[in-house]
Amino acid sequence: MAATDSPYRRIPLWLIIGAGCIIATTTFGVRSTMGLFTLPITDDMDWSRESYGLAMAMQNLVWGFAQPIAGGLADKYGTARVLMVGALIYIAGLIGMALSPSEGAFFLTAGLLMGAGIGTASFGLVMAAFGRAVPPEKRSVVFGIATAASSFGQFLFAPLGQAFIASFGWQMALLYLAAIVLIVIPLAIPLMGKSSGVDTGRADLPFMEALARAWGHGSYKLLVIGFFVCGFHLAFVTVHMPAYLVQCGLSPAVGGWAIAIIGLFNVVGSLLAGWLGGILPKRYLLSAIYLTRAVTTAIFLLVPVSEVTAYIYAAALGMVWLATVPLTAGLVTLFFGPRYMGMLYGIAFLSHQVGSFMGIWLGGWVYDTTGSYSLVWYLGILLGLGSAIIHLPIKERDAASFAALPA
Repeated sequence: MAATDSPYRRIPLWLIIGAGCIIATTTFGVRSTMGLFTLPITDDMDWSRESYGLAMAMQNLVWGFAQPIAGGLADKYGTARVLMVGALIYIAGLIGMALSPSEGAFFLTAGLLMGAGIGTASFGLVMAAFGRAVPPEKRSVVFGIATAASSFGQFLFAPLGQAFIASFGWQMALLYLAAIVLIVIPLAIPLMGKSSGVDTGRADLPFMEALARAWGHGSYKLLVIGFFVCGFHLAFVTVHMPAYLVQCGLSPAVGGWAIAIIGLFNVVGSLLAGWLGGILPKRYLLSAIYLTRAVTTAIFLLVPVSEVTAYIYAAALGMVWLATVPLTAGLVTLFFGPRYMGMLYGIAFLSHQVGSFMGIWLGGWVYDTTGSYSLVWYLGILLGLGSAIIHLPIKERDAASFAALPA
């Protein structure tokens, strides 16, 4: 079956989706191992938890700023080129991270280079490519598939990263992960298309004007604000939960498996969210996801922490972990069409990454200041409740400012 009415019409749709899913698995999977390096690096280099957290926070922030730029470049010049360049930057960041002799160098490599690499080789670009390749009625499901592939990467790479660290040390583990990212370069070739032509019924706008009009759309603003909370939750848990579990008396392996279980269960959660997004209002689904995160986290904090409760919490959180992504991407495409999706989803993702920066940095700062992560856990619960409320007024319809003028 070949894709039709898209710049990919000469490339089989199964090949586009397959290559894109492997890219999403790899790039997100390698990124999801960063929390496993917290203790080995800080102990070996004698750095504070806050310093490591700040580098990871910088990484997420740079990732966020890179995403809309990379999305705009992919929309204009082609997804494959951007993904290839992003993979090379990503690899350079991993190698530099392994060889950094000082905190300053670590901020540049783990923070700046890694962030730029992830932002230009991420599943956001893959979803933009999918959005152009498939018809509107299938987009929510395909976005769910791409997100599930990212989650599978987390499941696959968390124990793999832990095994690399245990067997070869943290520096060699990073070098092995860098070698794995090389696979992105040939896999990017089937995603060589770019946005072209004019969406039926939509205005043909310069990119900066499209951005200005999108920001004037009230429902888009609410979506962008709510995505901040998603980033806060995900980044704090990914980077600090393994160390939190060790603080509670569990082994480092439990943290690795907890992150893996989150990824495994979110394969189901992402596919379910993508399917439900095609038949139910996406705003209600997003509200339910944030409410579920708040409630499950509150329960986790109320019961004694053990290996069993850690895995149960990981499974429950995994069901709603990246389930926001296909719904958010689906709403962006619904509002504005696929032509500008790379850039406009990238702007929403920038908000996500600002939240990630806050979650990671605040986690490290609060721990170093108080000796506990409790304040950040409680803040995450409050933010989840707020985000559940803020999604309810979203209106699920085309943005009037993007409608084509009558001929």
